Amino acid sequence: QVQLVESGGGLVQAGGSLRLSCAASGGTFSSDAMCWFRQAPGKEREFVAAISRRGASLRYADSVKGRFTISRDNAKNTLYLEMNSLEPEDAAVYFCAASRISATTSASAGVYDYWGQGTQVTVSS
Repeated sequence: QVQLVESGGGLVQAGGSLRLSCAASGGTFSSDAMCWFRQAPGKEREFVAAISRRGASLRYADSVKGRFTISRDNAKNTLYLEMNSLEPEDAAVYFCAASRISATTSASAGVYDYWGQGTQVTVSS
């Protein structure tokens, strides 16, 4: 059973940066496509970014393009999300997820089979 554990969330001022990590275990990380979603209070979970199993394909939500970078280190079984120029609207719980469809960069949550518990990102204005 794949387990995903997010870390790196916290409180940051608007304009600041954070780097989220997602540590994977119990599966074959290098075979899975990975993604980040986020969910703010009272809102639906929304897609942030996705990366195929070798990192050759990437996809970003329009709202984070140019500010966020998704990457992965298959040797360390870890997914990352570098977030720069953070805005109050970026505040949410951030979740990583894995898909057995290795080449996917889908923005649809239903494509992803395993989910972490989330890490809170708070952005003060």
